[in-house]
Amino acid sequence: MSPSPVLLCALLWVPAGALRCFGDSGQPVDWFVVYKLPAHSGSGDAPGRGLRYKYLDENSGGWRDGVGSINSSEGAVGRSLLPLYRNNASQLAFLLYNDQPPKSSLAKDSTSSRGHTKGVLLMDQEGGFWLVHSVPRFPPPASSGAFSWPHNAQSFGQTLICVSFPLEEFLRIGRQLMYTYPLVFDHKLEDTFAQKFPDLEAVIKGHQVVHEPWNSSVTLTSLAGSTFQSFAKSGKFGDDLYSGWLAAALGSDLHVQFWQNSPGILPSNCSGTQQILDVTQTGFPGPSGPTFRATEDHSKWCVAPEGPWTCIGDMNRNLGEEHRGGGTLCAQLPTLWKAFQPLVKAWKPCGEENRPWKLSSARN
Repeated sequence: MSPSPVLLCALLWVPAGALRCFGDSGQPVDWFVVYKLPAHSGSGDAPGRGLRYKYLDENSGGWRDGVGSINSSEGAVGRSLLPLYRNNASQLAFLLYNDQPPKSSLAKDSTSSRGHTKGVLLMDQEGGFWLVHSVPRFPPPASSGAFSWPHNAQSFGQTLICVSFPLEEFLRIGRQLMYTYPLVFDHKLEDTFAQKFPDLEAVIKGHQVVHEPWNSSVTLTSLAGSTFQSFAKSGKFGDDLYSGWLAAALGSDLHVQFWQNSPGILPSNCSGTQQILDVTQTGFPGPSGPTFRATEDHSKWCVAPEGPWTCIGDMNRNLGEEHRGGGTLCAQLPTLWKAFQPLVKAWKPCGEENRPWKLSSARN
């Protein structure tokens, strides 16, 4: 249901200096996670099938049902992105990037040379947020004038994490994007923003890191003081993000959920000190679940089975992405770990490398 004109006006109003992630409650939050559920997890052909989601933030007390449909401006994702589509967005800077952009004219540029990475940076003079997600052809460009959810992203599960940051942290984020080599399909970085963030300007122009090291990890501090660790790799890193770096860097085994309908899926890896185990089934708590297979889930996240790490990003485990840029955003937040760790219902043990995986020509 579309919001009323009065409600829409209220949604479009954001207090000066308060450009942050907005939660399902309608209030600014330091961070949130949205898990868009696969279409089959709905009840038959009920309205909203393929648009239902679970919501989590530091004060939500665990997973909650989304306030409406994922394509609504009343939910956390739509509400946070509304400043992009306002007529008075002159004081904003933004980067929208996606290896599968919504503009068909850019589809030819969505090649294996670009990073397998998807996200939104939105800033004003006081701060902003970084939205890291797994959603192809999302979000609509600012010129579209309205928030919407792409039809092609309804069938499968998707994850989105939004973190509010003070302005200076976008210097570090810009450097991370130089590693991931994103395909920027819409942007606005003018005047003082362009001067203050030269790496973001370089990313817009299609530049990337040109010398070793081919990976970078930085600590980012949110507006409310929460600590996140950003891991970013260049395509020249030449290895899997999870088994080639992340597990050792975190010092932990990892359960990894990713899109498993693409060619060259990497099997669970127990060859090193840490075990990297491919999740095969995810399930939410409660009598209604839902529970679904990894082949129905386009989300990309991992969790340390014994804690305390949880990471949400935009990379899969397959041979092709060993040679593409991308990354993940990790945290040791107890609220985050307690929400994600129980979601893992089954995984593929090591030693099953010869068991065939389902291959598909579907985009990843």
